Amino acid sequence: MTIFSKIIAGEIPSYKIAENANFFAFLDIFPLREGHTLVIPKVETDKFFDLDDNYLSEMLVFAKPIAHAIEKAFRCDRCGISVVGIEVPHAHMHLIPVNSANDLNFTQPKMQVSQDDLKKAQEKILAHL
Repeated sequence: MTIFSKIIAGEIPSYKIAENANFFAFLDIFPLREGHTLVIPKVETDKFFDLDDNYLSEMLVFAKPIAHAIEKAFRCDRCGISVVGIEVPHAHMHLIPVNSANDLNFTQPKMQVSQDDLKKAQEKILAHL
């Protein structure tokens, strides 16, 4: 069971943004930028592009209103999307408010955020969903 499956099951707490029968979205606790959100399928599949075609397209549709909410909640030019999938063997996409391509650079240091910071970011996004 991956750490993401444990988050879905409620065994590990998270700052949930949205959920439906197939997908779960929550804040990254080691964000690149404030509002950095992870969108994950509820099925445990290691590689993003190994997901079934219909499931993959549904994942993007699920993420769309979250991306719009992120754009409204934070000062950014747009909500960027990235699929890296190195750290956790569970398919996932990153939704990150960006102003430049460097904002999606995963080699840069992650932000140090408190639980209060995460709660505030969660509230900002939820207010626009």
